[in-house]
Amino acid sequence: MRISVSIGICAYNEEKNIGKLLEALINQRTEKIKIKEMIVVSSGSTDKTNEIVKEFSEKDQRIQLIAQPKREGKASAVNEFIKNTSNEICVLESADTIPLKDTIEKLCLPFYDESVGMTGGRPIPVNDKSTFIGFVGHLLWDLHHKISLENPKLGELVAFRNIINGIPKNTAVDEAWIEAMIRKEGYKILYVPKAICYNKAPESVSDFLKQRRRIYAGHLHLKRSLGYGVSTMDAFKIFNLILKNLNSNYREILFTCGAVALELVGRTLGWYDYYIKKKNYVIWEMARTTKELR
Repeated sequence: MRISVSIGICAYNEEKNIGKLLEALINQRTEKIKIKEMIVVSSGSTDKTNEIVKEFSEKDQRIQLIAQPKREGKASAVNEFIKNTSNEICVLESADTIPLKDTIEKLCLPFYDESVGMTGGRPIPVNDKSTFIGFVGHLLWDLHHKISLENPKLGELVAFRNIINGIPKNTAVDEAWIEAMIRKEGYKILYVPKAICYNKAPESVSDFLKQRRRIYAGHLHLKRSLGYGVSTMDAFKIFNLILKNLNSNYREILFTCGAVALELVGRTLGWYDYYIKKKNYVIWEMARTTKELR
């Protein structure tokens, strides 16, 4: 029996990528799973996102648009998706990513094992690795990959059993919160490195710090609320991985030192936002340089 899958896409002003993403999802190769619906929750979008989704829904009846009149934050959009699906498996894909043609099948096949509660794919950035900030993006996601091979930390593209009613509206790290809830129910979490999606890391230092401080503040909130720390919070493990994989190339050493410094600044700012400013990242400013994949 084929597994029934719902795909949820949370979008805010994603006109540059939403059409490419829907095209990639429509053309997924599937044999053992069935994509029953693709639900785009557009939260207060003011560009052409809703218009593009409506055009695609006329070509493929599985595509649905839920348009929230005002921007309520990603967690609210995730909850709207969960509320409106009854299929066995929920897939959450970031609106600024593109999956390969067999990615959704690979992501969902592990659910034939009833002990598996959640899976995550492998994001690979499309940034130019020869630039400093492009190198930083590749290094970050490469470390994410290596850590997840040992202890999964899932993000950008995840799938989970439809057993939760929703997540808190005040979280800035939706996938991590779902991960904690699924683990709490006693299910296994799996990283599926062959379930690849492309994304775009920030192309400016300001966007990088904007993104990293928000994520770290969100992880601190999760740790304090549920006592759950994602595997990538372990700075000692990350530093050891960096040293282990560092080669003797002078340029790479220089870029790596810069990347470590940026991450430390991002985490410090995130700590400051959470503990001192008591900042709420329910709705956050977009990192605009991440929004157009080529």
